[in-house]
Amino acid sequence: MILAAESVERATALAIFKAGVTAADPETCVGNYLHKAGNNLVIGCGGDLRSGNWRRIHLLSFGKAACAMVKAAIRIIPDTWLAAPGIAITNYENVVAVDNIQVFGTGHPLPDQAGLQAAETLINRLNTVQADDLVLALISGGGSALLPCPVVGVSLADKIATTQLLLASGATIHQINCVRKHLSRLKGGGLARLTAAADLHALILSDVLDDDLSVIASGPSVPDDSTFGEAFDILQSYRVWPQIPDAVKNHLQAGRQGLYAETPKSGDPVFENVGHHLIGSNALSVDAAVAAAKSSGYAAELFSKQLSGEARLVAEQLCRHAVTISRDLQQPLAIIAGGETTVTLRGTGKGGRNQELALAFAIAAETHDLNCRWTFLSAGSDGRDGPTDAAGAIVDNDSLNRIRAAAIDPAAMLNDNNAYPALDAANDLLKCGATGTNVADLQILLLHPNA
Repeated sequence: MILAAESVERATALAIFKAGVTAADPETCVGNYLHKAGNNLVIGCGGDLRSGNWRRIHLLSFGKAACAMVKAAIRIIPDTWLAAPGIAITNYENVVAVDNIQVFGTGHPLPDQAGLQAAETLINRLNTVQADDLVLALISGGGSALLPCPVVGVSLADKIATTQLLLASGATIHQINCVRKHLSRLKGGGLARLTAAADLHALILSDVLDDDLSVIASGPSVPDDSTFGEAFDILQSYRVWPQIPDAVKNHLQAGRQGLYAETPKSGDPVFENVGHHLIGSNALSVDAAVAAAKSSGYAAELFSKQLSGEARLVAEQLCRHAVTISRDLQQPLAIIAGGETTVTLRGTGKGGRNQELALAFAIAAETHDLNCRWTFLSAGSDGRDGPTDAAGAIVDNDSLNRIRAAAIDPAAMLNDNNAYPALDAANDLLKCGATGTNVADLQILLLHPNA
């Protein structure tokens, strides 16, 4: 871990963050839900079990946690039960070799040609499934970008351009995925449609706030009740429709007119032999962070398990809450949150939602005179915040002074969406490398009463 000048508070915030990430360890999560009983594979935990003596098992894993998840599965499933070597598709930073697994590194947050080739390999495998087979899908966040499989007539470049416009617009992950589903052969129940001849079961590590299975990796194994019309409306509402590639416009318009089949909806026969288990989530990581804060001697308060909205506005809300609490602060307090904020790009700078949230909080704390000793961490559980090498940042009472000492105006940098160099100048960036998991973001605010 690389972070700013060490202090007890900063080290404690980092330890609490690590506890949250550890709670979403993909290998542990898979191991809790996958067991071997004689010649049967048992999927599930507690009383919610599915088992069978399937003729062949097709092992597929995709998302930022793909390698870690498939590593756990391959330790449990005998090689002789597999139809062929498994397939794992993950971002480049998380690529590791796994025995008897074909591993693909692909692009994130924007899809790339390697991802398209990986998707074609996966579809070729799905074309071989038969009755009495099991397709075991290990799904984690990031799968939407890592597994691009555009519909006929839409190129990968068209899809990348559309994704870039949506990412910069401030659209939510639900809205972005609605559009992606209607441009994909795999998303929005497409995987279930392609595996309808066999049994399909998905073990899912959630990176979305409400654990909506239709949103995680754009819901390849579950019904999609969104429509072509909704995808069109999203692009219109964020005023990006004029810039959308013509091929995408044509496909969505034709879909609205009923010229293309909708994504499979609830009740579609393709879901008759499909099962799911949610094996890890941001909410569980937040609970672990709360427990870690208490173990570190802090009173702990849960601010939100569904933190969302524009990053700088969320920072303002959190700061105002902290100011109110600090007036009667008698003992060290940890305020914990989890979720995923958004950033509307208005500038040309470098950063990510967690860096923007951290810098905005430091500015808000000065503006509203947060009158206590404080330390604030905001970071992505996957170890990467936007298109940067940082997971996020840790800021404190002196962060703005360190930034200004480097002749940098913090407010100007925030307005330019340029948090990275400002935080770098303060030595406040949190760099931990790829963690191998992905359950959205964690925020930890530590408050200490003044001496």
